Amino acid sequence: MEERNIILSAKDIVVKFRVRDNYLTAIRNVSLDLYEGETFAIVGESGSGKSVFTKTFTGMLESNGQIANGSVMYDGKDLTQLKTDKDWEGIRGAKIATIFQDPMTSLNPIRTIGSQITEVIVKHQKVSNAEAKKQAIEIMERVGIINAEKRFDEYPFQYSGGMRQRIVIAIALSCHPQILICDEPTTALDVTIQAQIIDLIKKLQQELKFTTIYITHDLGVVANVADRVGVMYGGQIIEYGTVEEIFYEPAHPYTWALLSSLPQLGEKGKELYSIHGTPPSLYNEIKGDAFAPRNKYALKIDFEQEPPFFKISDTHYAKTWLLDPRAPKVEKPEVIKDLHEKITLMTEKGGAYYVEQ
Repeated sequence: MEERNIILSAKDIVVKFRVRDNYLTAIRNVSLDLYEGETFAIVGESGSGKSVFTKTFTGMLESNGQIANGSVMYDGKDLTQLKTDKDWEGIRGAKIATIFQDPMTSLNPIRTIGSQITEVIVKHQKVSNAEAKKQAIEIMERVGIINAEKRFDEYPFQYSGGMRQRIVIAIALSCHPQILICDEPTTALDVTIQAQIIDLIKKLQQELKFTTIYITHDLGVVANVADRVGVMYGGQIIEYGTVEEIFYEPAHPYTWALLSSLPQLGEKGKELYSIHGTPPSLYNEIKGDAFAPRNKYALKIDFEQEPPFFKISDTHYAKTWLLDPRAPKVEKPEVIKDLHEKITLMTEKGGAYYVEQ
């Protein structure tokens, strides 16, 4: 990877939630360096900690959650030390913005679209209402709203799901953030609209030069948009690398399992692959590798000692004892061998999953 500036650096983050008289450890010593201008995708099953981890970047943890350890350095500040909404005012929305998966929960149904965009512009940019309206109409046009000036005074119910998500993107980008967090931004939309929204975010990123974090369980989206990928399981990043390394040279058995679950790899008349078992309870202390009970390749040490990160290349690391020089040689599953050719074939057949060449 070319030398790029680190725009945000999270180190050894631990997040705990108080649930009745117990504590749940949702994030367990996670570190991440985010590079300026890149698209970093975080993938994993529901409950793996994807959204919770990125909420530490915007101070949006639920009221029973706390950062118990670690730091998040951004623009010379440790964001874990910001406690009040006033502390967060110059960061949340202004510098680090978030797009959530359901636009109807992000928009106020009884306020006009235009007023919701201008409110954000006036608050963060300290401009007049007239200037805020002008900027709001411009950003509406930029995200593909036709007749933006006319539709400025309409309400969310007058917009389709795809148009509402475009408005959510417009609000997020109205303050020119440096980092945009996309938390499952297309889950609530149909496939055709999903592709339009993904292409829109990619186009806007190229134009406005912001850094993007994608949170998703959809490996098709990852293949299409990401420069680098972090795979999360049991509250930890267990593998990260470039998108090509994760798709074509995956090293952790959990990453193998995720890729094996691609529906497009299924064969007619055969049962689709699924990962057996359930993720670990994060109420309990996890001993060893969290994926070990579901991992048919698990070694004895996986149940006893947490693996360190092993370096595969300058950009590719994985937390699995299989990479230890003393470990037996294990081949990745047959179904994900030659994945490059299989994905290329899907593309030629019009499949939804592809990696751009």
